[in-house]
Amino acid sequence: MPAVVGSRLGKRAVALPEKVKVAVDAGRLSVQGPLGSLEESLPPPIELQVEPGRIWVRCHPREKRDLALHGLYWSKVRNMVEGVTQGFTKVLEIHGVGYRAQVEAEKITWQLGFSHPLEVPIPKGLKIHYDAKQGQLAVSGISVEAVGAFAAQLRSLKPPEPYKATGIRYRGEHIARKAGKTAAGVGAKKT
Repeated sequence: MPAVVGSRLGKRAVALPEKVKVAVDAGRLSVQGPLGSLEESLPPPIELQVEPGRIWVRCHPREKRDLALHGLYWSKVRNMVEGVTQGFTKVLEIHGVGYRAQVEAEKITWQLGFSHPLEVPIPKGLKIHYDAKQGQLAVSGISVEAVGAFAAQLRSLKPPEPYKATGIRYRGEHIARKAGKTAAGVGAKKT
């Protein structure tokens, strides 16, 4: 049965740099590079074809919903290759008077305006860099899923509020500001 393409991205091959080694064995993909190695299990409709310098993601759907997996696994393969060669980084900005973080060997201690400090353990495989002058914390690692999930967990500790925009936010994130009570009621007198 010929491969059915369910994704426009899936029609393209994923480029493999010379430093990257790929192995497919019994529905399991293993990618090794200069920064480390990653593994991913593949569902039955997804097959990989490895050629010198590139890898093709093929889909053999049994049901219509299997076509949705084509683009997903193409992106996963591309992210795995990019992760073991370049890595991923998410930068969080801390805004607020007295808000700060302290990075230790295996945990981050936060001061976020609560009555007590918050301690968050750092997952294995991730590196944290904190710049106190800039108020920025960088989460980096080889797995885009692990980096994104941990950055989202940290942001959820004190999400940016809409009135003063204080809290933890991603670098470049736009916060829709709201007018406060005093700005909304200017000029109106209660009798």
